[in-house]
Amino acid sequence: MSRNVRFHRIGGPEVLQFEEAPEPEPGPGEVLIHARAWGLNRADALFRQGLYSVSPVFPAGLGYEAAGVIAAVGDGVDGLRVGQAVSVLPAFNLLDYPMHGEAVLAPAHAVVAHPEELSFEQAASTWMQYITAYGGLVEIAGTQPGDTVVISAASSSVGLAAIQTARRAGAKTVALTRTGAKRQQLLDAGADVVIATAEEDVVARIRELTDGRGARVIFDAVGGPVLATLVEAAADNAILVVYGVLDFTPATVNVMALLLKRLTVRGFGVMELASDSRRLAAAVDHVREGIVAGDFIPVVDKVFPMDDFAEAHRYLEAGNQVGKVVVAVSPGNPETGPRK
Repeated sequence: MSRNVRFHRIGGPEVLQFEEAPEPEPGPGEVLIHARAWGLNRADALFRQGLYSVSPVFPAGLGYEAAGVIAAVGDGVDGLRVGQAVSVLPAFNLLDYPMHGEAVLAPAHAVVAHPEELSFEQAASTWMQYITAYGGLVEIAGTQPGDTVVISAASSSVGLAAIQTARRAGAKTVALTRTGAKRQQLLDAGADVVIATAEEDVVARIRELTDGRGARVIFDAVGGPVLATLVEAAADNAILVVYGVLDFTPATVNVMALLLKRLTVRGFGVMELASDSRRLAAAVDHVREGIVAGDFIPVVDKVFPMDDFAEAHRYLEAGNQVGKVVVAVSPGNPETGPRK
């Protein structure tokens, strides 16, 4: 039997519960994974609240990220084997393959062997955020040496991955956070400059840092009124990549600034990249290279035991973390996968 996270109505973390079911059998092109760790995402909370791009079908499972050991493979699966330590790419429909269970099915195209440098907790903290950062900053914005990259919600797992991704590209990183409480942690994480948006003049500080030009690349997960500020802080011909919406307040921007600066505002979701096998392969290669080189180090803020799964969701929604919130599914076995 496998314990799986399920919910029967939209709502807060209190709607989550564990339900037992027989371990599923992998069909053609699928693998069965015995999970060791789950990574939590804002997408999980939005899905649970009925605010995500797809709506739950009850009883609903959830979860995009997991790491563990392959227990069985279906017909037609090549390159993956029983006993192999793997992690899951966000390259599937959440309604079809919820990852937060003890034994979960995953499509083989979304399963990768994670590098030996990673623990299970780190592996569950890797692919969603680094692929998102790659897609926005490397593939779309073409970040390069000499660029100033502004990153909102910088203490999130994607924000931290974006700092590392921009630094690997040779850019200067400016981390935005609401208050100065996380300033030192963000500097320790590699940010060149930290701006507290509730305490400082964001536009003035960015212009000061760029000799009046503004930032060429802006990577935003907030939206809402902050978007207008970021437009004002952008350089001529800048690109503003919006990959999330933490603030659902409608944004009002200075259209004249858009016109005169010739700005590109580009929405980006990781599924855009993950649905294209060529783009996904390039992203995976980029992330692997960064991990092996030591440029990409997944930051785990806190690990919760499995029975405290709902509490992990409450912690995620409180927004005080710096890095990834992870749930440990089992203590793991050094003989069946890396542990650190």
